[in-house]
Amino acid sequence: MEQRGNRKVRLGVVTSTKMDKTIAVKVERRIPHYRYKKYYTLSKKLLAHDPENTCNIGDKVRIVECRPISLRKKWRLMEVVERSV
Repeated sequence: MEQRGNRKVRLGVVTSTKMDKTIAVKVERRIPHYRYKKYYTLSKKLLAHDPENTCNIGDKVRIVECRPISLRKKWRLMEVVERSV
């Protein structure tokens, strides 16, 4: 069987579970300014496929890139790293 290319994996926090089998995940990354070298935070909201509706708001999750499932949903839930209280 052929090995697929490396898939992107991101760590984020669930911000919305209002959709069926879909979660909205906020992914943050810290990057340095090119000139001043001060770090600042960029965030992006990604939609991920959650087939069993297992996640709740505030959960820390790991998502992996996959084929397009719908127009904006191109990520899949890999695992729940930490449950919210």
